[in-house]
Amino acid sequence: MQITFRADDEGLTVVDPIERHHYSLTTPAPIEPTEAATGQFTVPVDVATQFTTEELVLPTVVAVYVRNEAREMLADIEQFGSASVPAGTYTIEICAPVKLYLKVRSAIEVSAGLDGMRIAFDDPTDVVVGARSYHEHPAATIVTPPDPESVMAAISTFGSALKTTSVERSYPTLRGHPPLVELGETLDIPDALPLPETCIRIELPADFDYVYPAASLAYYLGAEVVPGDTARLVTETGFEYDLDGPGTDYETAVSRVLKQVFFLDCLVRTEGYYTVPLHERDVLEGEIPLDFATVYDYSLAEQVEAYLDIPFETLEAHVPDWKLTTHVAPSAQSVESLPFLVDDLAVIRTPKARPEPTQSVEAGVVNDFLRSDDFTRSSAAESAEYSYVQPDAADSLEQAWVGDGTPIGASKSSLDAFMNRLDRSPVEGDIEITVVCNDARMDDERSVVDHVYGSRDRLPFDVSVHHDLEVEELERVLASQTDFLHYIGHIDAEGFECADGKLDAATLDEVGVDAFFLNACSSYEQGMALIDAGAIAGIVTHSDVINSGAIKIGRTVARLLNAGFPLQSALEVARGESIVGDQYLVVGDNGLAIAQAESGTPMVFHLEAHEEEEKLQLQIETYPTSERGMGSIIKPYLTDIDSFYLSAGELHSFEVSEEELLEFFSWEELPVCTPAGLRWSSQVIEEGL
Repeated sequence: MQITFRADDEGLTVVDPIERHHYSLTTPAPIEPTEAATGQFTVPVDVATQFTTEELVLPTVVAVYVRNEAREMLADIEQFGSASVPAGTYTIEICAPVKLYLKVRSAIEVSAGLDGMRIAFDDPTDVVVGARSYHEHPAATIVTPPDPESVMAAISTFGSALKTTSVERSYPTLRGHPPLVELGETLDIPDALPLPETCIRIELPADFDYVYPAASLAYYLGAEVVPGDTARLVTETGFEYDLDGPGTDYETAVSRVLKQVFFLDCLVRTEGYYTVPLHERDVLEGEIPLDFATVYDYSLAEQVEAYLDIPFETLEAHVPDWKLTTHVAPSAQSVESLPFLVDDLAVIRTPKARPEPTQSVEAGVVNDFLRSDDFTRSSAAESAEYSYVQPDAADSLEQAWVGDGTPIGASKSSLDAFMNRLDRSPVEGDIEITVVCNDARMDDERSVVDHVYGSRDRLPFDVSVHHDLEVEELERVLASQTDFLHYIGHIDAEGFECADGKLDAATLDEVGVDAFFLNACSSYEQGMALIDAGAIAGIVTHSDVINSGAIKIGRTVARLLNAGFPLQSALEVARGESIVGDQYLVVGDNGLAIAQAESGTPMVFHLEAHEEEEKLQLQIETYPTSERGMGSIIKPYLTDIDSFYLSAGELHSFEVSEEELLEFFSWEELPVCTPAGLRWSSQVIEEGL
């Protein structure tokens, strides 16, 4: 399950077999790498190798930092930038899809061009490469009885996964996965679990409606959660902060504290290891009563007190969009899903609504299509029956539901899916994509997605296409190891329609499919059955879908997944492209991605005309991933932009010229939202604005 290095005539490829990520370092001549000690690095790395070369070429432009032996940052290089340092001992940090560190003793010259970077040394030099996966595995399992007080004790262990209690924990790579939680008869917390001493306590009434919403905050603060008469946050300095006072409901207050502390940590950390110019700090510095350099050296408890002295309304407009809000049923069983939600820093709510049985959910516009000549992707006379629930709206990029019922407007999270991801089988070879089309009338979608998947030159894809499978053939396909299955055809209550009958996924004991898209009518139950049999995540439908609308969704989702968007983010963008978009939802672990984004962060570009005819208005929207989560930063490589931005949701709006925009679009295949609909950067270049 470890990262591996593969050498060939062109250099070295770093492979993360769990996250299915590849990154190449090209050398001017073939190399002969040997195993190296990881202890040479002052930062954690999973594996290291050593070889001799005079130059390394990176296939993409990524953030590169050069540090001396004292860990002082000497240079940070970005698009069209360059830097050089004299002979010495240095560590070069490369923020690629697999985190890389180079240890060298040489003079160094780093330069970044349009779509790649060059790291040159003064002579053939011994280079030690250390690599760290973004994949995180829980370090322990907590057993808790099903009562709120015991669950509080379990949640109090979540902070043990923090790799630091300094403000740098706002970087996603310095927040580990919380320990797992299982229900049992007695409370069992391993003695060796390293609980942080942050001297922060969260007091709450012993009720799941209070306990669950505080889980992410307790994790991020490394706080102890204890029973109390009222909900409040208390520090060693005697500071108290009411979480359930007048004017703001409890869940809102907890989420605001989490966002405020996290956001201000992101600003203060610019005084530390990464002294990059941050847009949000530039805007707020002088507007809020914080001396960033002084606060950087505070204890965590002192920082929290200083932060919460600032009204949230002062910061609200600048806090990045939150990645995920999860609605968690306030039952004891839900505690087992908490570590996975907290790992995403999710805002957690306990819903008041309960599922209600209903025959089907049919949008009126779909009924209009049903009266047309187009056909649905259902072979059944009636729609499947589900119990639906619609969570309250939330101001986050994504929403998820943990509990009974089929959610509308949110993904359906599943403990089985989370556990399946932890057990994901390592694969060092190509990314396996399987396309199945079991109805010739839907071949238009098959021909589109067949060409989309694997169309990226820098990533190794292996795409297989199947037509009109019989039951036994489809069963073999589902049993075979594949990273992603795109199914096109009919599904009903009896299962997948095949050439000789029906295959019910509920009859399968095990599948080799990691992720899937079941582009068929009412595919929810079959998708959940695939999760039960070992899959991690998938996109399904909760009612009938019209073929023409399904083709649009299928085409858009395929391109977005191929571009590195996680399943939920891809569906959020694709929904606007089809009248049946709201009929789709994600089941399982909604943050799973089948490919890596070229730039590391999936982005959508919103383009509008500017009041000045020669200018265009460009709004960039970013989507956090499991590797580039909340706290990541990004710098758009546009003229006159000198600052980095916190990457989550909409960034600042930029004014650009047509020439500059077209050059920017030439670097990567990117989705572009225009008044005429969703287009892709290559289309914009070919067809014009």
